[in-house]
Amino acid sequence: MADNVTYYAVVNELSSREQPGGLFRRTYFGTGGKCDEAFTTDLVWERSASLVSAERGDLLNEFVEISEVEANQLMEELRARWTGAGSG
Repeated sequence: MADNVTYYAVVNELSSREQPGGLFRRTYFGTGGKCDEAFTTDLVWERSASLVSAERGDLLNEFVEISEVEANQLMEELRARWTGAGSG
């Protein structure tokens, strides 16, 4: 069972803090392990190495820590953006 989850909004040259381009989460487990995942255009969470890459100096994306409430809002915004729901 997960002890703690940290969420991150992704900001890069094609997005902004006001309209992030993606959503990531890092789950820390009581056993000492962790799992990084991205919310994908398939509308599911999938493992990703992007957070670790950023920690190692890859500056392609900025990962801005956000709250769980903000993460849930962003997930809904991304879902609507990627599926076209609510447009037109």
